[in-house]
Amino acid sequence: MSVLTYPEAIGVGLLQGVTELFPVSSLGHSILVPALLGGHWKQDLNVAADNSPYLNVLIGLHLATALALVVYFWRDWIRVIKGLFSSVRERRIATVDQKLAWLLIIGTVPVGVAGLALDHVFRTALGKPVPAAIFLTLNGLVLYGTERLRRGGTGRRRAGQAAGPGEEHLSEEELSDRRISALTFGQAAKIGAAEILALLPGISRSGVTISAGIFRGLGHEDAARFSFMLATPVIAAAALLKVPSLLGPAGAGIRGPIAAGSVAAFVAGYVAVRFLTKYFETRTLTPFAIYCTVAGLGSLAYLTFA
Repeated sequence: MSVLTYPEAIGVGLLQGVTELFPVSSLGHSILVPALLGGHWKQDLNVAADNSPYLNVLIGLHLATALALVVYFWRDWIRVIKGLFSSVRERRIATVDQKLAWLLIIGTVPVGVAGLALDHVFRTALGKPVPAAIFLTLNGLVLYGTERLRRGGTGRRRAGQAAGPGEEHLSEEELSDRRISALTFGQAAKIGAAEILALLPGISRSGVTISAGIFRGLGHEDAARFSFMLATPVIAAAALLKVPSLLGPAGAGIRGPIAAGSVAAFVAGYVAVRFLTKYFETRTLTPFAIYCTVAGLGSLAYLTFA
C-alpha cells in the first residue's frame, strides 16, 4: 500500500468502529468492502498484499475502538480493577467484582495465545475477499443457529425486570455483573476460546462470544456485555503490539490519515456499543444473522462471476 488517503482512512475507521462491535466481523468487512468498491480502494486496502501495512493500520484503528469501550464501561473497569487488586491482596475471590476480574483474565488467555501463534498464518492464507465472503456467510449461519438452538434458560431478560431480594439498590450494570459472575472459570475459558474463531476473516468476535455466552446460560444482554468487556483487553493488546511499527518507516506519510481514521473509529465504536447494549435488552441476533448470510452470499456471487 503506497498511500492511504483521508477518505479511505475515515471510511475504514467508521467501518471498523461499527463492525468490530456489531456481530458482523470487522476484518471481513475491511477485506470485502474495498474489494467490492474496486479501483484505488481495492489496490490500497489489501490485507493479503506482500509487505502491506493495511493490517497494521486496521489494528491501529482497533486501539481507538478499544478506547471507546473503555470510556463507555469506565465505571465497570474501575470496579473490576479494584476487585482484581483486592483479590490478590486478600488471596481470595469473594465478591462479584473479584470474580468478574478473574473471569475476564481467564477468558482472555486462549485468544491471546492463539493470536500470537496464528495471526500471520490466517492473514496471509485467508485474508482475501472470497474466503472472507465464505466465512461471513458461516458467521450468519452460526448466529442463526444460536437463536434456533439456545436452551430455554437463556432467553432475553426483559428491560425493567424487577430485581431479586436484596438487589433493589443495585444498578442495571451491577445486576448484569452479578449474573455474569455466576459463570464458572471453565465456562469463561470456553467463551474466550470462541474468540479464536474471529481470527478467520468474516467470523465476528462479538458474534461468536455472544453466542458462546448464550449457550453457557447468559441472556442476550449479559452475553453482549461480557463479550464487549472481554474484547477490550484483547483489542487493546493487539493494537499496542502493532502501533509501534506505525511510528517507524511503515507509518511514513500515512500518520495523518490514521489519526483521522482513529477519531472516526472511536466515535463509531462508542455509538455502536451504546446502541447494542440497549438493543440486546429485548432483541436477538437474528437480524445480524440474516444480514451476514445475505451479504456473504451476495459478495461471493459478485466476486465469483463479476
